[in-house]
Amino acid sequence: MDKKVAIVFWSKTGNTKLMANALKESIELQNYQADMFKAYNFDINKAMEYPIIALGCPAMGAETLEESEFLPMYNSIKSVLKDKKVFLFGSYSWGDGKWMRDWAYDAKNNGIILFREPIIAKDKPTDDILLKIKKVGIDLLSD
Repeated sequence: MDKKVAIVFWSKTGNTKLMANALKESIELQNYQADMFKAYNFDINKAMEYPIIALGCPAMGAETLEESEFLPMYNSIKSVLKDKKVFLFGSYSWGDGKWMRDWAYDAKNNGIILFREPIIAKDKPTDDILLKIKKVGIDLLSD
């Protein structure tokens, strides 16, 4: 089976998008397909096409997932994520990462096995964070 990855994200300030771009670059350097989608362009039918899905969303409001586009999309695809490699990432500007802990907890409670612990960045991702994201891109493709 050809390995292809869907990178689905929502970004307001561009920080989460930087993380998504680093992941895409890493995957493509290995000559694999990495398709990026904004949350509103991804649905359950597209989710079924990909064995590997990376989901990126920043913390919004009181440390929650973005509610108008990202959260509805995520809720609509949860049922098909159980048989896939799933990786979560995102950025935040205040707080302590509660939104990501809550998201990972929700995923696990819905039978989704996360590929590894999520990666989060405070504000703009540092070079170190981007290197970690790129390493995930390599590791996602290994069996």
